[in-house]
Order: sequence, then structure tokens, then C-alpha cells
Amino acid sequence: MKINAVEIKPGNILEYEGGLWRTVKTAHTQPGKGGAYMQVEMKNLVDGRKNNVRFRSAESVEKVRLDTKDFQFLFAEGDTLTFMDKETYDQVTLERDLLGDAAAFLQDGMDVVMELYEERPLSVQLPTQVEALIVEADAVVKGQTASSSYKPAILENGVRVMVPPHIESGTRIIVDVYEQAYVKRAE
Repeated sequence: MKINAVEIKPGNILEYEGGLWRTVKTAHTQPGKGGAYMQVEMKNLVDGRKNNVRFRSAESVEKVRLDTKDFQFLFAEGDTLTFMDKETYDQVTLERDLLGDAAAFLQDGMDVVMELYEERPLSVQLPTQVEALIVEADAVVKGQTASSSYKPAILENGVRVMVPPHIESGTRIIVDVYEQAYVKRAE
């Protein structure tokens, strides 16, 4: 679907120079001399490269719509992750790098949403918050105020997060997957 450059919004997927790019930031600029243009920061969906492109306002670009499907995480084997399509029960194997740091939070049987372009997986969206167990937490330093001080803790998956002083080893907490930050104590 062709759109004018001024219609580009962050999060749009564009086909540019033979690749698929996700728009990260956009800025419409109208200099005193010359024509207006859109400054667009994009990230390649396949290899992660970043690119800054300047489109003239009247220029048109190809906007791509990705299909989304529900998948379930089955297991990890080395650097590969296996997912199952919840409708057809087909299995898909992907590289761990495609998920980035979020891969550490995958749990057996977790429901995820996969973005596909022409049946090719491009990204996997995990739930934004997951429950995790703290296996190691530093002791509280006496004299610190509870409101502003946090201490390091290590989760069962090896990820290090900062938690409030009252949280101890063996506590289950809710963690933001993409920020890798403490949200609250689990119920």
C-alpha cells in the first residue's frame, strides 16, 4: 500500500531498498529555503541495522502490513527456539537472536504473538509482564531509605534486576520483560 512520506508514523513497516524496515522516529521538517521533508529513523527487521532517511513530502513509500498469529513456545535447544502454531499445530524453529534480551523470559507453554511477512517470521512478541522467582538477593544496607533505594537481585533465568529492599531470595515477583525491571510482588 503506497502512502505519502508525511503519513509515516513510528511503528509503521516500510519496504525500502529491497528490505523491510520498522519506523522508530519521524520528524517533519520545513526549512526556510527548499521543500519540506520527513526525517525517518528506521530499523531493519531482518538484520537490525539502523538507517536515517530523508523523504521529500510529496514522495510516496510502500507501507507493509504484517500478519500476526498466535504461537506457543515449546522448547529451546542451543541457540534455537521452537514454537507451535496454535491453529495448525505446525512447528517453527527460530534463532534466539530474533527475540533479543526478551528470550531469557520465555517459559514452556508461554503464549506469544508472531509477526509474519509472506509466511516468514520477523518478530516475536512476549507478554509484557511475567512472573519470575528471585534466587539471589543482596542484603539490605542499614540506613537506606525504602523509597529511593533498590538492591540487585538475580532471577531464576539468570537476569539481574533491581528490587526494593523488602524483597528477599525465594520471592516471586512480576517483571517487565522488555525493560527488565521489577513491577510488583506476585500474588
